[in-house]
Amino acid sequence: MPVPVPTHDRRRRADRRRAEPHPISEELSAALAGDAVQILFQPQYRSTDSSLAGAEALVRWKHPELGELAGDAIVSIAQSGGITRRLARHIARAAFSAAAHWPAGLHLSLNVTAMDLFDRTFGEDLLEMLADSGFPPERLTLEITEQALVADLDRSARKLSWLAESGIQIALDDFGAGFCNFRYLKVLPLHSLKLDRSMIDGITTCERDLAVLRGIVAMAKALNIAVTAEGIETEDQRAVIVQEGCEVWQGYLGEKPMPIDGFQELACA
Repeated sequence: MPVPVPTHDRRRRADRRRAEPHPISEELSAALAGDAVQILFQPQYRSTDSSLAGAEALVRWKHPELGELAGDAIVSIAQSGGITRRLARHIARAAFSAAAHWPAGLHLSLNVTAMDLFDRTFGEDLLEMLADSGFPPERLTLEITEQALVADLDRSARKLSWLAESGIQIALDDFGAGFCNFRYLKVLPLHSLKLDRSMIDGITTCERDLAVLRGIVAMAKALNIAVTAEGIETEDQRAVIVQEGCEVWQGYLGEKPMPIDGFQELACA
């Protein structure tokens, strides 16, 4: 018969397991040190004439065994190893450095996680990195997902309002994918909504889907909030979102995410 393990011993062992970094997180740490974590840019276009409006910064890591890993997977690995702060600053610093060489007028969108919002020095560090790079705060948009807000909406609103006062734009990302809590629209300093691709998929074939899109755009207009549509893959989809009043779009109809040098060439073409 096994001997029962005292509760305090079980807790101590559990704490020890949590303290031990995951092997993959150690590999990610080494990849960050060696600049193996890549920043890509997904081009964004103005609906009026499909001219280039800017880009969203995305993170990729080519793991030797697991293959190419993207945003959420990389953030999860970083969280397991306690290096989310380091990852966030690596992404921001690289994106700002590249965007500082873009032509005037192009905007950069940067994803923000719940860990970022709960990081006490996140806002100050972000502004410091912007100042070091020379990229204007007015051309930066922070994209916030619902998942990043649910833990403490009021605290998130205060931090985002402080950043908005510095000129930074705030966007609610993946709108339509979650619960769509309308309180977000009341308390957050939002400049734009970014529609999840699930809000776009049926707009050319389903009247109900089109009606939902129209309702969201009308609500946003009433609140003086711009609308960005992501996941645009066909010319018919682009034509609909232009007709319905979305200001910006992104998707494979334009370009797939591209390396820093590739976007620089596109921007300066």
